[in-house]
Amino acid sequence: MSLGTMTKRKTKKKRSDSLFDFFRHSLSSFGHLTFARFTLALFALVGLTGAAFAFEPAGGTYKSADTHAKVFVIFATVFTDQGFALPGARARVRQSDQKKYRWEGMSDHQGEVAFRVPPGEEYELIIEAHGFKTETRKINAREDNQSDLTIRMAAQPASHADHKTDTGTGGKP
Repeated sequence: MSLGTMTKRKTKKKRSDSLFDFFRHSLSSFGHLTFARFTLALFALVGLTGAAFAFEPAGGTYKSADTHAKVFVIFATVFTDQGFALPGARARVRQSDQKKYRWEGMSDHQGEVAFRVPPGEEYELIIEAHGFKTETRKINAREDNQSDLTIRMAAQPASHADHKTDTGTGGKP
């Protein structure tokens, strides 16, 4: 028998080996098939755990809706006496039985301002703007969960103290 006449036998590589090559580690103490099964079981466990937390029971929905009931919204739109939006009007809110204002804000470019206050009280909203009379509104936060107000500010009459007039005496202005 000569060495040149021997043919080498080719062995076929399994197809599944190439699919799980990235799971293989050279220092792994157990076989490839065991490691692949373990990895698949771990992915399935993680997927089932995630699915269990994805669905919220019906009781949780009621609880989150209940938190919205603990807020009363005061929403006001402020206009000039000509019907234009009044930006920059100062709005303050206090409880009717208190002297100190607890909430303060300014109307935006559309004349809108909003406050979140605890329900179950009576509040007083005061709107002030330069050149306009101060407007006050009483708000009952005991019945609904929101109060929508439209406030038309009246122009303040010009007083003589605001204007400097020249008396003609020749003194410095």
